[in-house]
Formats: sequence, C-alpha cells, structure tokens
Amino acid sequence: MSDVSSALLVVDDLTVEYRVGPRKPPFRAVDTVSLAIAAKETLGVVGESGSGKSTIGRAILGLVPVAGGRVIFAGRDITRATYKERRRLSADLQVVFQDPYSSLNPACTIGQTLSESLRPHGLPSKAEVASRVASMLEQVGLPVDAAKRYPAQFSGGQRQRIAIARALMVGPRLVICDEPVSSLDLSVQAQVLNLLAELQDALKLSYLFISHDLPVVRHVSHRIAVVYRGRLMEHGAASQVYDHPAHPYTAALLAAAPLPDPELQRRGRSTRPKAAGGGADVLPRNSCQFAPRCAYATDICWRQQPELEQSTGGSEVACHHWRDLASPTPQNRAQEVVSAG
Repeated sequence: MSDVSSALLVVDDLTVEYRVGPRKPPFRAVDTVSLAIAAKETLGVVGESGSGKSTIGRAILGLVPVAGGRVIFAGRDITRATYKERRRLSADLQVVFQDPYSSLNPACTIGQTLSESLRPHGLPSKAEVASRVASMLEQVGLPVDAAKRYPAQFSGGQRQRIAIARALMVGPRLVICDEPVSSLDLSVQAQVLNLLAELQDALKLSYLFISHDLPVVRHVSHRIAVVYRGRLMEHGAASQVYDHPAHPYTAALLAAAPLPDPELQRRGRSTRPKAAGGGADVLPRNSCQFAPRCAYATDICWRQQPELEQSTGGSEVACHHWRDLASPTPQNRAQEVVSAG
C-alpha cells in the first residue's frame, strides 16, 4: 500500500451497508476495506459485478452513506462532508462514469456541458470559459468546434472523451473512473486508456480506476486491489498481482479474461479450479467470502476469515492457503499445454 502519511486519498476500514427489509439484517456491500492512493498514482480496483468495487467509489464521492471507517482526502476527513463541503471538494475530486450516452445532457451543447462544471466554483468571464473549453477539448483529442454540437452527434468513444473533459475542467487532483471503457469497442477502449495515461502525465492526476476487467486494470494501474463480496482479497503492485496472483480468486479472474487464441482460451479456462460447493446462502458469518467457490477451501476457510498478510512476492493476500498455491497462472499453464502440443 502507498505510504498513508503522504497519500492523497486514504480509505480506512470502510464499511457500507444497505437496508434490505425491516426484519432483515443490513446487507454489507463493503466490509472494512482499506486503500491509499498517492499523488500521480493509479490504483485499480477490480472484481466481478456485485463485488462492491463501485460502492467504494460512490462512498468516496459521498453518494452512499458510510456505516463505518473513514475517507480522508488531502489530510482532511470527508467521510460525512456536508453538501456545501462536497461542492467545494468537487474542484479536487471528480468522476467519470461508465455510460457515455446517459452521462451527458442531450439538450445541452458540449460547450454548455463543460462550462456548467465550473459553476459551483464561480464562472469566469465568457472569454475565459470559451478558452478553457477549447483547450480542454483539444487535450482530449476533439476539435474546438465540438463545443457547438450536441451529444447525439458523437460516437460512444467521443462522448467518453467529452465526459473526461468535463471531469478535468476544474483541475481536479483525483479522478474516480468507474468502468470508463466497459461499454466501448476494444479499439476505442485502447484509445481512451492511452488518453487517460497521457492526461495523467500532463496534468499530474491520480486515478481510482474501477473495472471488472483485470487486463484493462493492469494496463493503466500502478497497483491493483482485488475485491470480492465487499472484502479485499489481494493488493499489490500491478505487475505482481497480474503475473503472479497469490489468491485463487485473482487467478480465476485471469483465467476468465478473453485471449486472442481460441484454443489457448479454451485450454486456459479448462485449468480454472471448480467450485467446492456450499452456496453463498449458507456461508458462515466468519468464513472466507470466497470459500463456496474455491477448490482449495478447507475447514479453516469455513471457520475463520483470513486477514491480509504479506506474500513472498510482496503483495498482500487474504487467504489461508496462499503458500500452497504458488504455481503458474492459468494463462501460463494453458500456454505450456499449447506449446507442448
């Protein structure tokens, strides 16, 4: 984890719960997750749908109530910041959402949309606004005359560039990217990811990059945090987590990632561990969250929730059996099979 004392963002034992009924206990979407992001760093948060990764981002933004823990931004506790405080905070903390089609107002021109983000911080003169809009459009690879057009006149990739431009208009220090390329074609995804990397270097930005796609997260992140059912499973340098996963869930995410060779894809998936049984509805309270799906689960996994500990590769992993699982990744095993054949 980044040095907490110098981190731009610190998430400390964050817990988020949702009420599901008057007589039922609350559903814990995020369970005591701790993360930190340094200046000019990208932390990737990856997990399946429903893992709680987007809820972490929404809690940081103040869009969902926090049941426990703290969110500290630039040395200031913003866990329960008021509406006015959040408006002021938006100058430093912005977000890019998943769907570029629904995130832009179809009735407003692009120039109006970009300038609107300046309103909470005091609009400068019209000339200054126009100059800033033109400059930002150029930075995201769009022509200046795009300011006079409407969202319907742009493709999905162009709309996401506009959404990125809107987030950067106020000069933030941290941008939360919530599945920013998942709805785009593969070729367009690569363009947007490269744009985010270029903007990070040019504007000294920090990113919290949320995605279900581990290869995409690997491409843009300095560090990766793997989340499952609201808990942190593994965390470490991007190269370490991707190339040498210590947790069975991380390995399963890698095995599920699409590969360009169909035969390699088929054989890679055939090496994935099969679930051990015992569905999530009968999961004991203090057990490992991944136990019902893990082929390596033993009695201790059902009785005791594993704590994060340092692996031999340097990453942090929450698994009782990570020492026994030091083996090639599913992709590498599949590659060995193909090469041997």
